[in-house]
Amino acid sequence: MTPLTPESLAAAGLSPAEAARVAQGYRRFTEGQDAARAWHRVSRELLTPQHPHAVHRTLYDAVFASWPAEKGPRPAWTPTQDEAHATHIADALERLRLDDYRSFHSWSVQNREAFWRDFIATREISFRTPPRRVLNDSRGAEYPDWLPGARMNIVDSCFLAPRDTPAIVHRKAGGPLESITYAELDILSDRFARALHDAGIQGGVAIVMPMTVEAIVAYLGIVKAGVAVVSIADSFAPDEIRTRMEIAGATVAVTQDVVVRGDKTLPMYEKLVAAGTAACIVVARERNLAMSLRPNDREWRSFLSDSEHFEAKASTPADATNILFSSGTTGEPKAIPWSHTTPIKCAMDAYYHHDIHAGDVVAWPTNLGWMMGPWLIYGSLVNRATIALCDDAPNTPAYCRFVADAKVTMLGVVPSLVKAWRANDMTRDVDWSALRAFSSTGEASNADDYLWLMARARYRPVVEYCGGTEIGGGFVTQALVQPSSPATFSTPTLGLDLAILDEEGKPAPQGQLYVVPPSIGLSLTLLNRDHHDVYYDGTPAGPNGEPLRRHGDQFEVLPYGYYRAQGRADDTMNLGGIKVSSAEIERAVATVDGVIDAAAIAIEPPGGGPSLLVLYLVARAGDADALRAAAQKAIAARLNPLFRVHEVRVVDSLPRTASNKVMRRVLRDQYKAAQA
Repeated sequence: MTPLTPESLAAAGLSPAEAARVAQGYRRFTEGQDAARAWHRVSRELLTPQHPHAVHRTLYDAVFASWPAEKGPRPAWTPTQDEAHATHIADALERLRLDDYRSFHSWSVQNREAFWRDFIATREISFRTPPRRVLNDSRGAEYPDWLPGARMNIVDSCFLAPRDTPAIVHRKAGGPLESITYAELDILSDRFARALHDAGIQGGVAIVMPMTVEAIVAYLGIVKAGVAVVSIADSFAPDEIRTRMEIAGATVAVTQDVVVRGDKTLPMYEKLVAAGTAACIVVARERNLAMSLRPNDREWRSFLSDSEHFEAKASTPADATNILFSSGTTGEPKAIPWSHTTPIKCAMDAYYHHDIHAGDVVAWPTNLGWMMGPWLIYGSLVNRATIALCDDAPNTPAYCRFVADAKVTMLGVVPSLVKAWRANDMTRDVDWSALRAFSSTGEASNADDYLWLMARARYRPVVEYCGGTEIGGGFVTQALVQPSSPATFSTPTLGLDLAILDEEGKPAPQGQLYVVPPSIGLSLTLLNRDHHDVYYDGTPAGPNGEPLRRHGDQFEVLPYGYYRAQGRADDTMNLGGIKVSSAEIERAVATVDGVIDAAAIAIEPPGGGPSLLVLYLVARAGDADALRAAAQKAIAARLNPLFRVHEVRVVDSLPRTASNKVMRRVLRDQYKAAQA
C-alpha cells in the first residue's frame, strides 16, 4: 500500500481539514492490514458518496498499489462473513452439504438434473401435473426434454407471495409513489386474460409500450390465456415493428397512445397504425386518450373483462409463452421462443446470483422488448419481491430520486446509463443506502465508472451479468459470496459451464466463449432460423469432448477464476444496451442520398465501456459531418433513435473478400491502429 499525505488528498479535491482527517483514517485502517481488508474498512468507514470521485480513486489505487496480478482483479467489495452467510447461496451450501461456492458450481454442472430439481422445490414452482422427472437427456445435450409429462402455467408461480404484499411500486412523472398488491395484480391479469379468451384472440399478442403497470398486467394475462407474448421494443420504427409482428404471426398489439420524455411527446399508437397492425388495445397515458381510435381498436379500460377470475391455461413445459427478438448477422432479427421453463432460469439467476429475497424491491429500467423486461417480472415475482417502475426516463435526476424513495434494494443498469449519471452528477444528495446490490448487463463496462457507481451506495457490489435472449438469462456473472471487482465476472452461472477457445478450438486464456449445454433457459428452437445451424453447426468439441453451443462473445480468463468481456466475435454490436447487427445498420444507412456503400463497426473506447458506432461510407458527395447527420436521421427513422453514430469516415472503397463480403475486422483493425 502507498502512503498518502494530506497534500495529495487536497489535490484530489478535499479541504485541508478533511484531507488531514482522511489521511489519518487511511493510516489507521491500512496499518498492518492486507489490501482487501484495508479497503473494506476504508470504503465502508472512511469514504462517503459526498467525497469527490478523485478521492475515492486515489485511495483505491493507493490501497491496491502492490496488489499482485496473480491474485486476480482488485476487489472493490468483499462480503463480510455475516453478508455471505445471509445469501441464498449460503443456504444452499448448508442444505446440500457443500464446502464453498466453487464446489456448489461444480456440483450444479455435474448433477444438472439434481440442481434444477432442488431449485424448483426451493421456489415451489407450481405444476398442475408434476413432471415424471426434471431432465430427460437421452437425445443428447442439444435436445434436452425438461420436465417431461408436466402440465403447468408458469404464471401460477408468480403469485405465491402473501396476497397483501406489494407486487409493484410505481411512480408516474411528478406523482406520488403508488403500489399494487399481489392480489390486485392477479385480479387485473385475470381480467385481461378473460378478455382475450372471450374475444377469441389466439396465436401471439404483441406488447409495444414502455414498462408500466398495464404492460405487466398484459404480459401476465397473455401468458395466463395460453397465448404467446410478442415482445417489441417501443423505440423501434414502424418498419421494424411490422417485421417482428409478421415473423411472429401477431395481428393484435397492446400499446400506449403517446410516450412523454421530458418536454417531448412521442407517438406510440400512431407507430402501430403505420406498421399496419390490424388491431390495438390502447392504454391512455393520461385519463383520456390523446387521439381517436380506429373501429377495430379498443381502449384499455373498456377491453378489460368485468370477470375477476380466470384459471390460467395449463400447458406443456415446452409451449411458447413469449417470442423475443435478437439480432442476427444477416440483418433479419432472430425470433426466439421462451417456454414455460425459461422463466425458471430467470428466477434462478435472480435468486442465487442477484440474491433477491422476499420483500426486496427490484428496479431495472427496461421494457418488454428486451429480455430484461420479462426477466424483471419473473425474477421478482417468482422470488416474492416487488417490481419498481418509474415513468421518468432513467437518465434523469428524477429517476435517481425514485430509486431512493422506493427503497430499491437491487438496481439494474447499463454502462451508458451509469456514464450519464456520473457525467451530469445526477445522484447528488440522493440516499441510496437501501441498495444491497447493482446489476449490469447489455454492454461492456468501464471499470472507473463502476467504481464511481459502487461508491454511490457506500460500496455495494455490482453483479456483472452477461447472457442473452436465447439463454433466458446469464451465462457468466457474479456470486455475492465472492469479492466484486469493477467490470469483471467471477463465475459462470450455476447449472451451466463455459469453454473459452482460440481460433484452433483449443482452450486459451483469451478467445471465443462457448456454453456447455444443457441448461434450463437455453433456447431449443427458432421461428425463422435453423436452430442447429445457428448455435451448434461447426462448433468445436469442448476440452473433455463435450458438445458446445456458440454464443459469439470474446472473453479473457483472469487469475482466480475471474473473466473480462472483450466484445463480440461476430458482426453484431451492443449500442445503448441493445444488440443490433452491422447488416441492419448498413441497410438503414444505404437509404441516405449519395451513399454508395456502407460498413458499420463497433469500437470499444479506451478504458472500456459501451461500444461506439463508427460508419465507413463510400459516397458520391458530402463531407463526414453532413453524412453523419444524415445517417443518424436514417437510423433513428428506420431502426431506433437510441442508436447513436459516433463517427463517420469517408473512404474510396471498402475492403472485401473474394466473395464480395465486407471485411469489417480489417476496418476495426485500421481504426484501432489510427487511434494508437
